[in-house]
Amino acid sequence: MDRFQEMRVFAAVIDTGGFTAAARRLGMSKATVSRHVNELEERLGVRLLQRTTRRLSATSEGEIFHARCRELLDRLDEAEAEAASGSAAATGLVRINVPVSFGLLHLAPLWPALLARHPALELDITLSDRVSDLVEEGDDLAVRIGQLPSSSLVSRRLASTRLVLCAAPAYLAAHGEPDTPTDLARHEVIAYSLFAAGEQWSFTGPAGEQTVRVQPRMRANNGDTCRVAALAGQGIILQPSFMVGADLAAGRLRELLPGWRSIELGIHAVYPSRKFLAPKLRVVIDFLAEALAGADWEDCSGR
Repeated sequence: MDRFQEMRVFAAVIDTGGFTAAARRLGMSKATVSRHVNELEERLGVRLLQRTTRRLSATSEGEIFHARCRELLDRLDEAEAEAASGSAAATGLVRINVPVSFGLLHLAPLWPALLARHPALELDITLSDRVSDLVEEGDDLAVRIGQLPSSSLVSRRLASTRLVLCAAPAYLAAHGEPDTPTDLARHEVIAYSLFAAGEQWSFTGPAGEQTVRVQPRMRANNGDTCRVAALAGQGIILQPSFMVGADLAAGRLRELLPGWRSIELGIHAVYPSRKFLAPKLRVVIDFLAEALAGADWEDCSGR
């Protein structure tokens, strides 16, 4: 009987809100998770969870026990991480969630160097533009681009990128260039459908701030798809400099309204709040910060 294992499984069920999510986080089967919780309740002689067909919740005894478990498990994790930090080698698996385009363009070339530097490290990398719940999905780290919402997560700024309004010379030859942001309302636009501001594009320039509602001819939930359509002369895009910097330098795309600036986005490493950062996670974050420091996407150094 491993009492710490029972506590770890029970805490995961509460933290993730269910047996299935806990099983995914712990790398166990759902049946094994259920068995651990049942054995724990039998050993303690008390019901810790209320189970219905629609939801699962802790009993009052379960809430108290969960708080105690969480405290003990955090201290155990701290002790193990502190002991491990005395070794030069970071070991173990790190699960990382990264945005698709940024992950392919600028992070994929970095992972081999990270593995070469830390041979005992393992990586499980998921590419997705959906904002994942790190705790529920069992990720150790995420790279996120944009303004971070208030949460219990910890973040470290790695770099920044700005949104650039641009189009291909072929499109501009056929449709002309906008003189002000409001002119975008009459232009062919290719919009990124996951953009937080939706189809309200804002710019700051000589006349202050202007916001225009664009009428997209095409929408896509992937920035590279928008970029390819723009390169084919199909419309104007508003995309991050890390994605279009090389195209601008090569003349394949031309920046529009250079006197008007759109927003700047932070690129962050985000991870669950812990009192002690595990060595394996620390080396990944430090490596990314080092690799991305001073990145100048418009100088095309990243592409």
